[in-house]
Amino acid sequence: MTDVVDLGEFGETFREDPHPVYARLRARGPVHRVRLPEPGAAQELWFIVGHEEARAALADPRLAKDSSRIGFTPIDEELIGKHLLTADPPRHTRLRNLITRAFTARRIEGLRPRIQQITDELLDTMLPWGRADLIGSFAYPLPITVICELLGVPEMDRTEFRKISSDVVVPADPGNLRAAFVRLADHLDDLIEDKRVSPPGTDLLSDLIRTTAEDGDRLSRDELRGMAFVLLLAGHETTVNLITNAVHALLTHPEQLAALRADMSLLDGTVEEALRYEGPVETATYRFAAEPLEIAGVRITRGEWVLVGLAAADRDADRFPDPDRFDIRRDTRGHVAFGHGIHHCLGAPLARLETRVALRSLLERAPDLALDGQPGEWLPGVLMRGVRSLPVRW
Repeated sequence: MTDVVDLGEFGETFREDPHPVYARLRARGPVHRVRLPEPGAAQELWFIVGHEEARAALADPRLAKDSSRIGFTPIDEELIGKHLLTADPPRHTRLRNLITRAFTARRIEGLRPRIQQITDELLDTMLPWGRADLIGSFAYPLPITVICELLGVPEMDRTEFRKISSDVVVPADPGNLRAAFVRLADHLDDLIEDKRVSPPGTDLLSDLIRTTAEDGDRLSRDELRGMAFVLLLAGHETTVNLITNAVHALLTHPEQLAALRADMSLLDGTVEEALRYEGPVETATYRFAAEPLEIAGVRITRGEWVLVGLAAADRDADRFPDPDRFDIRRDTRGHVAFGHGIHHCLGAPLARLETRVALRSLLERAPDLALDGQPGEWLPGVLMRGVRSLPVRW
């Protein structure tokens, strides 16, 4: 009989800092049977905490994202529809190819001037105050504005989208999760229909409506809703946490902050180390064993749930020596903060671009930036890794 580790037994200390628990698990082996500390989660599942095993699992086609292969339909797929995070090849390949025709590297790089403009405007508003919650004043409005403009979400709808997306990703009350998904689906349907009947726009969602592959293939209405869902949520929730976690790490490691201020060529390395050290996504979304398999000597039977610990893998000393040290000069190659394999985060280049612009501008314009008290509580659950507030002064 396999021992089951109840992560809920670690209480609030696990929510605030799960890394010591992950280190203890890694010391015993890279794969464990666990019970998650959140209502509505799978009762028991396999949890991967080793780096090598995590990268292998993320790219293993035997670990499916399409839960229909084991007779299960998650709430997001039930109410939103099939999307990139719940599809396997060949459907995933088809969906990804269609989105990459519109969401190109050139398009992302073309956003740089607008990202800089939004950043400057936010700092113009915030800096005269002398102190603020970095999330509410800067780290949240930057990515939500960027992704809403990219998708063509009207400004009047952005506050509602922000609230609904938070209720979906980190629900304060899991009992309201279904209602949040229903509201989000309705809003996305209205947005897509408005764009269908309006003159063609230049935004990404309008492009996706018109995008056609060489063979005439196009996204269906349900697939458009699913694509908008993934882009909207992944396009801002993760970037909020990445910007916030990077600033928090720098402010709590003054020698690293001083090194970056002295040499801004270290900025790219700082972003990558922030991803490794305290990435915005703690675990990948669920996978399901489509067939029996073995990981690190652990037998997993068909139909069992598997969760890959991204944060756990990126603190594995076998891959990153002295992993609990924040070091902006570290070789971070191979980190899995954005996943790995065919499900590697589509929006990673945009998140990196926004974070680089945000950090450089904030540090250059606020030379005396410092913490102004304790951060807010850490987000519940094991999906997102971030705090609810970060008080700073300058």
